[in-house]
Amino acid sequence: MITISEKAKNKVLSLAREAGLADDWFLRISVVGGGCSGLSYKMDFDTEQKKDDQLFEDKGVRLVCDLKSFLYLCGTELDFSDGLNGKGFHFINPNATRTCGCGESFAV
Repeated sequence: MITISEKAKNKVLSLAREAGLADDWFLRISVVGGGCSGLSYKMDFDTEQKKDDQLFEDKGVRLVCDLKSFLYLCGTELDFSDGLNGKGFHFINPNATRTCGCGESFAV
């Protein structure tokens, strides 16, 4: 399962409102090659679910990822920080064996 923190939920809902999205959206989370550590996280709003997508709902937010990405993301929590030490979304991924300094890429 993939979960979302309360702060991340509030930020995602705010961004969806700003973008004028209808009620049928979900947050697509995926893993792509690249970044300092070899794998990077990718997020975007989407409305079309694909055949092998894994769908989760946490705190009223629908989260979707493809099956390949789910192998890297199982047990991950999406968080958001607006503090002085870094602003933005962060992935708390128990599968990552190392992350880069900015936290945007990881390795398993």
